[in-house]
Amino acid sequence: MILSELLQAIKPLRIIGSTDKTIHAIQFDSRRVETGDLFVAQAGTAVDGHTFIGGCVEKGAAAVVLSDEKYLPAASDETTYILVSNTDEALGLLASKWFGEPGKHLTLVGVTGTNGKTTIATLLYKLVRALGHKAGLLSTVVNYIEDEAVAATHTTPDALELNGLLSRMVEAGCEYAFMEVSSHAIAQQRIAGLDFDGALFTNLTRDHIDYHKTFDNYRDTKKRLFDGLKKNAFAVTNKDDKNGLVMTQNCQAKVHTYSTRSLADYKAQILEEGFDGMELQINGHEVFVPLVGRFNVSNLLCIYGAALCLGFDETDVLRVLSTLKPVNGRFETIHSAKGWTAIVDYAHTPDAVDNVIQTIREIKKEGSKLITVVGCGGNRDKGKRPMMAQIAKRGSEQLILTSDNPRDEEPQDILKDMTDGLTAEELQSTLVIEDRATAIQTACTLAQKDDVILVAGKGHEDYQIIKGVKHHFDDHEIVRKYAN
Repeated sequence: MILSELLQAIKPLRIIGSTDKTIHAIQFDSRRVETGDLFVAQAGTAVDGHTFIGGCVEKGAAAVVLSDEKYLPAASDETTYILVSNTDEALGLLASKWFGEPGKHLTLVGVTGTNGKTTIATLLYKLVRALGHKAGLLSTVVNYIEDEAVAATHTTPDALELNGLLSRMVEAGCEYAFMEVSSHAIAQQRIAGLDFDGALFTNLTRDHIDYHKTFDNYRDTKKRLFDGLKKNAFAVTNKDDKNGLVMTQNCQAKVHTYSTRSLADYKAQILEEGFDGMELQINGHEVFVPLVGRFNVSNLLCIYGAALCLGFDETDVLRVLSTLKPVNGRFETIHSAKGWTAIVDYAHTPDAVDNVIQTIREIKKEGSKLITVVGCGGNRDKGKRPMMAQIAKRGSEQLILTSDNPRDEEPQDILKDMTDGLTAEELQSTLVIEDRATAIQTACTLAQKDDVILVAGKGHEDYQIIKGVKHHFDDHEIVRKYAN
């Protein structure tokens, strides 16, 4: 693509050099730059990409997009320099232009919030396909281009990968694309240049404070997805969450609400519930769904509302809802030959752990025990660690604290942060087992007939990261090993 054509996507503050040249590729990783490429220098949180401009020029970069004037040359040379106010935004806009603005050729729906994003995006993708339409998915667990699975590395990919995947969806004939939109992606403007037809809000609880610093920053970052919606788009928001209507305060799109507790456009209540599903009443219609928990009632309402906003027939939507199964690692049930039941769930925030525990307590037989195995990830928000231990302890008959993904931290330090949330008396009846496999084995050994084991924190993940090394580890495999 000719540089002058590519630059139509942004508003440069200054250009030094010719724009009449062919660009071979866009790069933001200096290690990938080759002759003829355009390099976008992002400030970053750990490393400033501007410091690599010189090396990229030596490699033959045809152009450089930057935001720091001190890296501008005194005079023009073979490389063209484009000064912008924000290189994160520029990368998103340039990536969209490079791939033919794929967001404009799809009905694109973004899902944001703390919990429930994966379930909602994934089940919407499945619902639309079940109704006979081609669709794509961008999620924490896996990406899909129609039925082609593409490994997921982030909840929301970087701008180049994101637009590349959306472009492949367009090429595959997809009409719809459903994507999780993380707060990191919004803050880093990875979604700049995308044209959202709808946005969905799940809920907001403490998470990623290590990155956003305050809860208000975290909330306001999520809100930007709704602030950017066009007038002919739609927003579906959770009225049961105190931040639900905050999200849509400045929203130009048509706003719809859902609730399990108050008046809303989309309402539902649980008529009957077991570990294998729920009988619900949704807007006056009774339907059985193979999902469990009040939090999943909210998820299903969001899906139902989004499907109606997309113009699908209500009867068809309800029919397909009754067939949708849980997403990998989201309240997955494993029944033991010994009579106990295990739940594997991705819950890794205080609110998510509380929701899962309360759901289990509402369903399990009277007199049976709940044994909870939970840990916290390393290099993440330390403030939630004692809170998660408190919630798990007070909702369980037996608590086993263990490792999650320690990453670069010492597992003992993470466990110390968790146990700091417990009283001396609570600690006496709590097991602390650093090795996660041993912790799960212990829970399975302790469980009696009708007891329930909750293995929380990792869900779909099939690995542990210890001292920077990725090891295979799957909660499902360990549970099944002791379930027979």
